Amino acid sequence: MQSVTLASGCSFDEVNGDSLLVRFMKAQRRCRHPGLGSSEPSAQLFPFARLSRSLAVATRKMARCQNVLPEGKAEEDLRRQIARRYIITGLTVQIDEIIVTNGALDALTLCLQVLTRPGDTIAIERPASSVVQGVVRRMHLKAVEIPVDPQCGLDLGALAAALRQHPVRACWFMTTLHHPTGATLSDTQKKALVSPLTKHDVPLIEDDVFSELHFGLTSARPAKHFDPNGLVLHCGSFSNSLAPGLRVGWVAAGRYAPRIQHSRMLTMSSASVPSQYAIADYLEHGDYDRLLRKLRRELASLQYQMVAAIAKYFPRSTAVIQPPGGFFLWVELPEGVEAVQLFETAQKHDIAIAPGAIFSRNSEFRRHIRLNYGRPWSPDVEREIRTLGMLVGVQRQSEVSAETIRTMTRDT
Repeated sequence: MQSVTLASGCSFDEVNGDSLLVRFMKAQRRCRHPGLGSSEPSAQLFPFARLSRSLAVATRKMARCQNVLPEGKAEEDLRRQIARRYIITGLTVQIDEIIVTNGALDALTLCLQVLTRPGDTIAIERPASSVVQGVVRRMHLKAVEIPVDPQCGLDLGALAAALRQHPVRACWFMTTLHHPTGATLSDTQKKALVSPLTKHDVPLIEDDVFSELHFGLTSARPAKHFDPNGLVLHCGSFSNSLAPGLRVGWVAAGRYAPRIQHSRMLTMSSASVPSQYAIADYLEHGDYDRLLRKLRRELASLQYQMVAAIAKYFPRSTAVIQPPGGFFLWVELPEGVEAVQLFETAQKHDIAIAPGAIFSRNSEFRRHIRLNYGRPWSPDVEREIRTLGMLVGVQRQSEVSAETIRTMTRDT
């Protein structure tokens, strides 16, 4: 079992902190080749022509209603379609339990607002996205960090110890296609995750924004499937699987649904009514499952091509674990290669990557980078990978040469 880290909501240091995150965000805007560092799949993978027809349906409805659409009707239609999506995973969710939001982040933040108060302790993953870390800081929460292994997933033993040792008010975990590692818990692990939470009566905010991109023959079941007591608040989004620009998400909030709904009414605006109508229309008439099958095949092919390119151009000691879905690779660089230094050097070649340090609250993951393979393969993409591999090799050779000099100096 790995160690559990308790961190306050303070700012990060120079290497792992806000300054690095800001530099990363600036690199995304400044570099001519930002795709490898992007946090979203390419728009070219999505059916915007078909989705635009669904948006046209919403526009015509607005014209007939003098540009005013009934918000409740739009949300009711979308909630009904979301409930049908749950049935595919073998889970029955009542429509009244589903609250539609302005994207998944609003859903996740809303859950935390209801479940915690400033100074409370929550359990999050390590590594974790900068979004998670930013919300923890803004809400002045303390975080118990539970390690995630890229192959085995969340350390359930570490979680059990944390629940015994700390007053954990809630957990925020990605049980399927964890970001950035891609780790996915098995059904057995998900059931084992819910069990101690039930024992301690600790709610789980399940961040499940990538599950529709799972490459398996059957849909990945969420931890909520194994929760008979309404303790899991399951948050999803259409941003990664259908409509990146529309920013529509939801939470199936279990026993907390009335409180979540009340809080949303008081603190947040509703999701765009035309967007809700358009997505509901697409889910009903646009053959969403056919789109998902095509999208998964494309992403699996793109993943294969990028892994092959990394094997071809990076040093042999580079480690890549292929996740069972999504569009990210979590890459461990060879000994002596610093991800932050590689990030800075890559910018000089107009290439943006995500250094592992932005996914950490301390000095971990200094040899890791996250690469996005979710865009059509092209000679330009291959050139970027080849350039990165060259830069890794140069940095590694420099470290080896420096170590040789240090050894010779010690010997003399």
